Amino acid sequence: MHVARVAEAAPTAERAEALGRSLAALHAAGAPWHCCPPAGAEPPLEWGSSRVPLAPEPVADSWGAAWAETAVRPVLRRCVDEGRLDASRARAVEAAVDRMAAGDFDAPQPRLVGPVARIHGDLWTGNVLWSDVDTGAVLIDPHAQGGHAETDLAMLALFGLPLRERVLAAYDEASPLAEGWRERIPMQQLQPLLVHTLLFGGGYARQLVEVARSLA
Repeated sequence: MHVARVAEAAPTAERAEALGRSLAALHAAGAPWHCCPPAGAEPPLEWGSSRVPLAPEPVADSWGAAWAETAVRPVLRRCVDEGRLDASRARAVEAAVDRMAAGDFDAPQPRLVGPVARIHGDLWTGNVLWSDVDTGAVLIDPHAQGGHAETDLAMLALFGLPLRERVLAAYDEASPLAEGWRERIPMQQLQPLLVHTLLFGGGYARQLVEVARSLA
């Protein structure tokens, strides 16, 4: 197997815009259903050290219902079981997840092949390696699955990607985002904050509950 070596480089406006366009193309490739595993994946169908489950078959027609049942509620239960969240905090998160599952935050996807995006799934800044390549950067350590394009974009905001606004502007130009997408960023950050609460606790739990209470 040939392994390409990619030299890292500093982020620039040109690379940020290339990354935005390439991320739009990745999402537009589409996926069969929400939370689906990559083609050819073998059990256990779960991702990351948090062991978040994937859906071997469609769970629900809408993004919110599928995401809540597959990727959010199981992590919330584990946070409670492992003492990361007390009952009061868990109820606050559950109320926000109930709204998610009811479809209150569902929104049209950008320009896709079908209704479901093919997403990276863990697109925080540490998984973006800026480089002098056509795509502007190389994305590493994916939790590839079917989902909503705004999930990846919200992860870029959670930990502060350099030149993020240039990335988003180029993305929006290539694949226009639905109205109100910026207001949905906190909701899209609920799941990664749950995962970080499960793995690390501490300040992530406080941030999680603040976001949840703003949504409920």
